[in-house]
Amino acid sequence: MAISPVRLQFVTFVARLVEPIPVDRKAVAPAKAGVQKLLKQIWIPAYAGMTNIASCLYWGRFLVLSAFLALFCAGCSASSADKSDGDMSADGDASPSDGDAGDGDNESWTDPAAEPHYTETREACARRNPLRNLYFGDLHAHTALSWDAYGYEVRATPEEAWAFARGEGEIRLAPLDENGVGTRRARLARPLDFAALTDHIEYVGEMELCTTPGGAVYDSERCADLRAGGQNVVTAFGLKLAVSTPERFPDLCGADGAACREAAARVWKRIQNAAEAAYDRSAACAFTAFVAYEYTASTAVVNWHRNVLFRNDAVPELPPSYFEAADPDGLWDRLEEQCLGADGPCEVITLPHNSNWSNGNLYSPYYLDEALEAQRQAAARRTVMEPVVELFQHKGDMECKNGFAGLADDPYCDFEKIREADFVDCGDTPGSGGVNGFGCISRLDFLRNVFAFGLQEERRLGLNPYRVGVIGSTDTHNGAPGLVEDWGFPGHVGATDASPELRLGPGTITHQPRLYNPGGLAAVWAVENSRDAIFEALRRREVYATSGPRLSVRVFAGAGLPQDWCEREDRVERGYRDGVPMGGVLAGDAGAAPLVVVEALADEGDEAHPGADLMLVQLVKGRLDAQGETHLEIVDLAGQAVERSQADEETCSPVGGARRLCAVWRDPDFDPSQPGFYYIRVLQTPTCRWTAHDCADAAQAGQPPEACNDPEIAKTAFERAWTSPIWIEPADRAKIR
Repeated sequence: MAISPVRLQFVTFVARLVEPIPVDRKAVAPAKAGVQKLLKQIWIPAYAGMTNIASCLYWGRFLVLSAFLALFCAGCSASSADKSDGDMSADGDASPSDGDAGDGDNESWTDPAAEPHYTETREACARRNPLRNLYFGDLHAHTALSWDAYGYEVRATPEEAWAFARGEGEIRLAPLDENGVGTRRARLARPLDFAALTDHIEYVGEMELCTTPGGAVYDSERCADLRAGGQNVVTAFGLKLAVSTPERFPDLCGADGAACREAAARVWKRIQNAAEAAYDRSAACAFTAFVAYEYTASTAVVNWHRNVLFRNDAVPELPPSYFEAADPDGLWDRLEEQCLGADGPCEVITLPHNSNWSNGNLYSPYYLDEALEAQRQAAARRTVMEPVVELFQHKGDMECKNGFAGLADDPYCDFEKIREADFVDCGDTPGSGGVNGFGCISRLDFLRNVFAFGLQEERRLGLNPYRVGVIGSTDTHNGAPGLVEDWGFPGHVGATDASPELRLGPGTITHQPRLYNPGGLAAVWAVENSRDAIFEALRRREVYATSGPRLSVRVFAGAGLPQDWCEREDRVERGYRDGVPMGGVLAGDAGAAPLVVVEALADEGDEAHPGADLMLVQLVKGRLDAQGETHLEIVDLAGQAVERSQADEETCSPVGGARRLCAVWRDPDFDPSQPGFYYIRVLQTPTCRWTAHDCADAAQAGQPPEACNDPEIAKTAFERAWTSPIWIEPADRAKIR
C-alpha cells in the first residue's frame, strides 16, 4: 500500500513535535510540556485519520484546539505536577548503585517526563523516581520459535527464555541428547530488568506445522528435514528471504500461503501470552516483558533486519513479515495500517540492527530518487518509526571502523569487528552480500559516520533522519537473553558453537563464532520499570549501549550547568533542570558554549566476578561547518589510558583503574551557528575476552584448541559503554517542539 501525501506531511509535523524541547526555551517549558504530552497521545489517531483534505482539516483543527487547551491549562497543571513530583521524589531510590547521583530538592522544579503516560491497565510502580532509575535489558533474543535457532538444536521455549531473563530458571543448551534435551546448562547470574523476545516472524507458522505431530504436513520431507536440522536446511529457508519477491513454501503453506499464516497467528498469540505471563503489572514492577518480533528482510543477502517493539499488549492479530512487506517502507506501511492507524492504544517502533552486515544499505538515504518534498516526508517518517538503533550485539560493534579514506583512525575503534581490516569501500553506492561476510563495507555501516551524515541531511532537508539513540543487546539464538559474561560463555547459536573447538574453529558458511562476542545490553533511564516508562525513554532516546558490563553513565549538556557539577549533591536535578540528557536536543546559545557533564560508575559485578574498573571517559564531537563539511573530534575527559597488554591472558587478574569517573568540559571551539552532536564513550580497563577464558579452561582439561596459539585471535578487550548523542541545533533554527 502507498502512504498518502497528506499523511506524510503530517509525519513531518509530528517528527518536530516529538523532539525534546531545546533548553533555551525552558521559560515556557511547562506549557510546551503540556502541549507535547497531549500531542504525543493524540498524534497516532490523527495520523491515521489524515487520508484526504477533509480529514486533514478536521484533525488539524482538533490539534490546534488541543494545543490551545494545553497552553491554557499549563499554569495550573504545573503547580500540581510540582507537588506530585516532590512527593514521589521521597520514594525514589537515588543510591549510586542504581545510577542516581543524588536526590536533590525537587520542590522547585518539574520534569515534563517525570510521569509515564499509561496506555495499559496496571498498578503504578512503587519505585518511581522523577530523576530516573537505571534499568538494564536485552531487546534482541531468539528462542526455538526461530527457524535458524531450531535448526541448530535450540529447544528453549519463550516461557523458558522469560524465566531465564528474570533469573528464575535455567536454559538447556545444545547438543541434544537422545531424548532431544540439551546437555549443557546456563543460568543468568544477575536478572534483567526488561527484555523482548524477537523471534523471526517469517517462519513461525511453518515451524508450528512441522513440529506438531499429526498435522497435515508433519510427515512431509521438508518438515522432516527441518526437524533434523543442520546448515543445509537453515540455509534453504534463509535464502527465501534474500529474494526481492519472497514466496512461502507451497508444499507447507498451500498455494496461497494461508495455512502458514493461520499457524503463525496461533504462534503469535502464544508469544503475546508468554510475554504477559512474564510481565509484572504489580506495584513491585520487578520485570518488564515486551511483545516483539524480528522482521528479517535479507534482499540481495543484505541485512535489512529490524526488531519490531510494541508499547503494550494492543498488537495486530498477525504483524507483517518479509513475505507481506518486502522492504522497510512496506513494513512501516503495514505497521501504520495495522497498529498506528488502528483503533486502540497500539504503538510501535522498529529498531534496525547489524548495519555491519548491510553493505551500506541499512542507513543509506533510499529516497534520493524522489522529489525533494517526498524526501523530506520519508526522512520525517523514519524519525517517527526508528528513534533508536542497535549499536552493539554478538555480531560486533557498529560505532566506528578504521581504514576509510578521509577519516582519522581511532585506536579504540578496533573492537569486536567481524570484517577484515583490508576491505573495499562502498563509497556512495551500497553493495550486497554482507550477511555472508561478502561485498563492500560502507562508512554508513558505522553510527559515528551516520550521525555526521545526518547533519548534512538536515542541512539539505531541514530534518535529520539519523537523530537516533543507541542500545546494545545480545541477539542470542539460545533463548538466553542477557547472558553477556565472557567467563563460561556457552556460545550463541546452538550446536554451531557448543564447544571451545567450535567457537574457536574456522566456522561455517552461516556462522563465524571466533569473530563473535557474548553480546551487549540496553541501558535505559526511566522513571519506573513499566512498559510505558521504558518505551517513552526509548522514544526520547535517553538510552545507551554497553558491550555487556552494567556501567552507569549520565551525561547532560547546557550552558547553564554549574562548573562544580561533579561535587554537587543535586547534580542530577541540575542536569535535567539546566541542561538536556543523552538523546536530547540543545539549542545553540550565542552567549555561551555548552558545558558537557558526565558521570560514569563501574559495574559492581557480583561476589564471584566483581566488575572491572573504569579506564577512560571520552567525548566524541561532530559538527557541520558553513561549507557543509563534517568534522569529528575525540576528547579524553577523565581517566588514564593503559595498554591492552596489561591484561594477563592466563590469570585474567584485574587491571587497576577507577570506580567513578566524573568530568566537566566546556567546548572551546563552540560555534552556535554550526549544528553538531556530542556522545560519550566509557572504557573499562582491559579484561580477558571469552577467547582467553575458553583457552584457559581447555588448557586445564589438557585439550587446548590449536586456535589458542593464533596471535590473530584477540584474547583481551576494552569493554565499554556508548551513550546516545546530544544534538546541537543552531539557535536560529531551533523550533518550538
